[in-house]
Parts: sequence; C-alpha cells; structure tokens
Amino acid sequence: MVSWGLHSLHVSFASSAEPFSLVISNGRVINPETGLDAIRHVGIRRGRVASISQTPLVGMQTIDATDQVVAPGFIDIHSHTLTPLGQQHNVLDGVTTQLEMEAGALPSEAAGDLVKDRPIINYGASVGHFAARIQVLEGRDLPYFFYRGEQASMASPAFTQLATAPQIAAIRDKIEDGLDGGGLGIGLLLDYMRDAVSQEELAMIFRVAGERKVPVFVHVRRNLPGDSSGLDEVLALAEQYDTAVFICHITHNAMNGIEAWLEKIDAARARGVRVATETLSYLAGGTSISADVFRKRDWRSIFAIDYSDVQWVATGEWLTQESWEHYAETEPGGMVNHHYVKEAWLHSALRWSDMMVSTDALPAFTPSQMTNPNISGSFSRLLGRYVRDQGVLGLSDALSRISLKQAQWLETFAPQFRRKGRVQVGADADLVVFDPKKVAAGADYGSPWQPPSGIDWVIIGGVVTVENGGLVSGAAAGRYLDTSPLAH
Repeated sequence: MVSWGLHSLHVSFASSAEPFSLVISNGRVINPETGLDAIRHVGIRRGRVASISQTPLVGMQTIDATDQVVAPGFIDIHSHTLTPLGQQHNVLDGVTTQLEMEAGALPSEAAGDLVKDRPIINYGASVGHFAARIQVLEGRDLPYFFYRGEQASMASPAFTQLATAPQIAAIRDKIEDGLDGGGLGIGLLLDYMRDAVSQEELAMIFRVAGERKVPVFVHVRRNLPGDSSGLDEVLALAEQYDTAVFICHITHNAMNGIEAWLEKIDAARARGVRVATETLSYLAGGTSISADVFRKRDWRSIFAIDYSDVQWVATGEWLTQESWEHYAETEPGGMVNHHYVKEAWLHSALRWSDMMVSTDALPAFTPSQMTNPNISGSFSRLLGRYVRDQGVLGLSDALSRISLKQAQWLETFAPQFRRKGRVQVGADADLVVFDPKKVAAGADYGSPWQPPSGIDWVIIGGVVTVENGGLVSGAAAGRYLDTSPLAH
C-alpha cells in the first residue's frame, strides 16, 4: 500500500523547543515501510516520534539501545485475551496494540470491559455478529463472549438456529449500530455457527460491509483437510459485494492445502478482491470443546488426529476418549489445544509475501488456570525460531508482518492506524526494543506463562511500559481504538 505521508525520517519537529521526553539512542532502527535499517537516535515528544537522527539527541530519559533493534510496536490483529493478565503477558512479548477481530463485540468497546479503566496496551474490536444474533434470537444482551460473569454458549440458539427474514433484518440493524459506534469491521465466527447462518444472512453481512467499506473478519467454514470450499464461499461473496475480507488463521483451516488456498487468494486479488490473511507462530489450535467442529462433525478425520493429540487447557493433561467425553459433558465451556498443524504448512504460509502473524490467544484471567502459550510467546517465537534460527524470513520482512501490514490493512477505514506500525517522524511512539541475538519465546504447552527473552523495552504512546524485560508497575498508557478521525 502507499504510505499515508508521515514526515521524512530525518526531519525533526524543529519548530518546537520542547525537550524530548525520551530518547532511544544507538539502536538499529528498522522501519519496514521505508526500508530504513540503520543505526539512529529516536527522539520522542508528546507520545509521538519527533526525530530520527544520525547524530545523538538529548532527552529527559534515555535508553541505550546499542546492539538492539528498535522496531514498530507489534499489532496483534487476532486476540481473545483483552484482560488485565492477557495484556500483561502480551506486552512482555512486544504487543502494543491488541485487537479482537475474529469474534468482535457489540458494542465493540465491550471486548475491553475488563481493561478499559487501566489499559496497559492499546485495544479495539470489530462488531460481533454473534452478539447481534444473541440479542435478536435469544433476546438477551451479551456483548462479548465473556462479559461480567456471563459466557456465551456455542450450543445456544444464536449458534445453532437459523434466522428468519425479519430476524436477519434485525441482525443487520444491530451490526449497523455497532459500525456507527466505531467498530473495526465485522467479526464473523462462521465455522462456529455453520448450520445456523443461511446464505441470505451471509450475503447480508458482506453487503453491509461492502456498503460501509469495512472488512469482514471471518473464520471460514471448515471441511476435510485441504478442502477450500469454505474459502471459495467467502471469496465469492467478497467479489460480489466489493467487500474486503480477512481470513482468520489460514494455516489452521487450510492445513495440507495451504499452498492451494494461497493460490486462490492470489487469483482473487488479481481480480481486484481485497483479501488479507494471517497465521499463528504456534502450531496447535485452541478453542472450546463445545465448538461446532467437535460437537457436530467427525473432528478426528477433519484434523487427522485422535483424542491423545488433544490437551485440556485448564490442566495441561492429554485426553483419552473417556476424559474427553467427561469434559464435554461437565465443562462444555472449557478450552482444548488440539495439535494438528505441521511446521511445513507454517513455513509455506510465512513465505507468502503478505502473510500477517497473530496470537489467537485464549482468554486469560488468572495464572492458576492454564492457557495456550500464544499469549506469552507468539512474536518472540517468530523472531527467534523462524527468523534467526530457521531463516524463513528476513528481520525487516518479519517485523512488517507483525506491525506494518496490520496497520496498512486497518488504516483504510480506521484512520488512527495511520500512525501505527511505523518508526517514522509523526508516528505514535509505540515501539519495541529487542536483542535479535537473544529474542526467543519462553512459553510452551504446559508452561504458558513463561515470558520471552530478549524483548527488553516496550514503549506505548511514549510511556516506558516494559523496562529491562519487566513490566513497569502502574504503566497504563493504552487506549481504545476505533474508526474515529485521526487526532492532530
């Protein structure tokens, strides 16, 4: 995409005599948008990058970034852990903006209800189609899938029942209201309600998104390994209604068909369809044991795995048929990690030039309960394992896939992202300082809370939030992001 026109990298805000609040000196500054990769000194003032200089700068506070990389803050475009604990672990992994786009919420700010008073990092969400369905089909207000002690059930009418024509019209009104309120596109959990969403309702969603010029973020209907019919369905609708579409966690849906799926996306893009997609850096899938794919379909054939390949997230135990059936009956809202993705599939995804990387982190409320490691190590794992150790990507390219590409996709309808994902004069001072020789994930399955190594500093809106690898007590510089106009 074309840059929106931030000030030149070597130009300071010379008209201001105000001192820099923070200077990051001697760092290897990488700005994927312009290709800058050089030793520079970064001056920050009033929450923005105010100078990028070849000569030293003086600030009220200075970080010596010798032998370290200064990069744009990481944007997680697919997260389900907008919780205090989730934000604490995300920021240690370099995340400065956390977005709930696959599920969304209605209103969208409800996704961040637990962090809104003291957000550590920036956050936002799409408009949740599922929440509109809950309001219309169930007559109750559950704006997010966990909200003030309530939790959505994937066995409820909103996930299982077809909507009538009047109900579809009412769902449309709810979605429109959410977009009027600044929601970042429309979140569509299609695979979780595959038998409940008719073609009429699906067309309505894409029509509204096309008219409003916002994307649909979709978990496509899953089929047997490699079957692309779920992808074909949404690409056809995107083309028909001139709608941008974001395919969530493509590797986990395409499986051994990843290269064929990407070829289909390339062909659609060549026809003018706006399509983006993402992958994860960890290989297992994480979701509810009551998800549609487990309750209604032959999941062992779909994923080519068995009970013994699945972990109960809360305890980390590997399941048997007996324990699976016990949990499915007694704790239908519980989470599982199912291990089925091959690393070769991930390599194929990462080599696709516009692939983004996200966490898909599960909700995290207390460290006494297990979760998946995505919450703590997704981006450090990418930079350590797949950039430094395996050489699948170059460093600047990898950084673009966790910062710039997300910002460019979002800024077309959400102007606040024009200042995200860059290390440029005028950009928001959301920055990560890390050691490329040491950066690595510490978290793994069974030990999800281990912080990464090598991510030493994280700055959010000019505020030091991670210092020497540890969370700064009281730091809460995040803010809610929506489609509001860009502030001056």
